[in-house]
Amino acid sequence: MTNPTTLPPTLLAWASRALGARPAVKDVSHPRENSRVWRLDLPRARRFYLKISPTAVMYERETLALRSAAPALGAGGAPQLRASSAKDLALLLTAVPGRPLKQLGLSPVEEARAHRHGGALLARLHVASDLSGPRRAEAAQALQAAANGAEGHLAAAGDRLTAPEQKLVRRLAEELRALPPLPLAYIHGDAWERNLMWSTARQQAGWIDFERSRAATAVQDFVLMACSTWTDRPDLRAACLQGYGRNLTVEEQHALKCLAAIDAVSCLVWGPKLDDPHLTARGRRTLDRLMAGVFA
Repeated sequence: MTNPTTLPPTLLAWASRALGARPAVKDVSHPRENSRVWRLDLPRARRFYLKISPTAVMYERETLALRSAAPALGAGGAPQLRASSAKDLALLLTAVPGRPLKQLGLSPVEEARAHRHGGALLARLHVASDLSGPRRAEAAQALQAAANGAEGHLAAAGDRLTAPEQKLVRRLAEELRALPPLPLAYIHGDAWERNLMWSTARQQAGWIDFERSRAATAVQDFVLMACSTWTDRPDLRAACLQGYGRNLTVEEQHALKCLAAIDAVSCLVWGPKLDDPHLTARGRRTLDRLMAGVFA
């Protein structure tokens, strides 16, 4: 991180009590203002992470996911929640084996294997939580909520989009509203290579960072990969969906296109705000592909 942050003494004491020993601490936050994550190392190669959620909603979503749904991914498939503090929005997590796929220089065959395993884990996650009552209602309204957010993103993006691009995004948002009901799921919400762990030694995948997990439509979990990794690597799309156990339906493929347009505008809003050129570039590239009619 550009400006390392010190773990507050009260949280270090809390984590030490939970772990039964005082760990060595290293700041491993992402290079953005609201990321606060520390690696905690104990003797005999025991490793944990202490994370302060950016918001109360993200804290609630991640704790719920780690308690109710993520255990379905099996040992090493997701972090285990060792302790949590609602007052501090703090989570004490076990380490997931391996490293983020984005950091690994794997062969195309090995990359495909990792994406296949990652897709299989998403399939487990999607059916791991009870989608009844309020959660089903939340999931059923997820596409409508996404479409409703398009106009606000467009207003915030302003002249970063041309008039034809704005027209296209509005049209796709309306088409998203008109789609028939799609398969519902409990989604990860931030599923892409930054959060997909891969252990070459174990040949095992795992997902981390469940702070955006929620009840939604299943296809919403593939938007980030469709707007990044899959753009140049259709083989990885095929591998992920093979692991997932099914291809997207025609309606889901169209929803993915519509959601990609809304994601692109969001990227063009938040990229400059966060001084994140990669986020901005993702949004611009997605819009360019949509305008050229080559998004698939």
